[in-house]
Amino acid sequence: MRSDHTENRSDQIHVTLPPWVGEVIAGREIFPTLEDRMRLAIALSRENVVRKTGGPFGAAVFERDSGRLVAVGVNGVTRHNNCTLHGEMVAFMMAQARLGNFSLGAPGMPAHELVTSCEPCAMCLGAILWSGVVRVVCGAARQDASELKFEEGPVFPESYRYLEERGIEILHRVLRGEARAVLELYRAQGGAIYNG
Repeated sequence: MRSDHTENRSDQIHVTLPPWVGEVIAGREIFPTLEDRMRLAIALSRENVVRKTGGPFGAAVFERDSGRLVAVGVNGVTRHNNCTLHGEMVAFMMAQARLGNFSLGAPGMPAHELVTSCEPCAMCLGAILWSGVVRVVCGAARQDASELKFEEGPVFPESYRYLEERGIEILHRVLRGEARAVLELYRAQGGAIYNG
């Protein structure tokens, strides 16, 4: 007889961050520079690879002007068996849950930004549009992820122009070499390519 209160229920989803995430944040609340913020996203991606808790992608949502950390996300596709749990998507989920609003651009809120260890895939670009962030800061390039055979979907220069025309600033290739090194580490460890 099957109980309706089983541990692995298919009628609910519970998304969590790996337990090591707190160690990476290490009690820091303010990240004053873009490089500080990107180094956090890269550190999250690296730890996700080293600890084998997901793909080589990390992201964080910050208050753009103060640098206050709102929430982080790491790729949880294989850990949660959910193709939508890219680092950016998890960061948005955690930030919106923490702030109690589906929009990070709601009236009365400070301006928010997403810092991500790699240029976003098509799904994450769509979420950026609806998230309410006013700036996106990217580390590794789309081609760096594609070289590992990750399928990034229909992302074109026009995709970024579309976001920019709607007031979202996009910064590319911030600390690209450091971010790309995590992708290379993932390749060297034989990490799963889960969407190709």
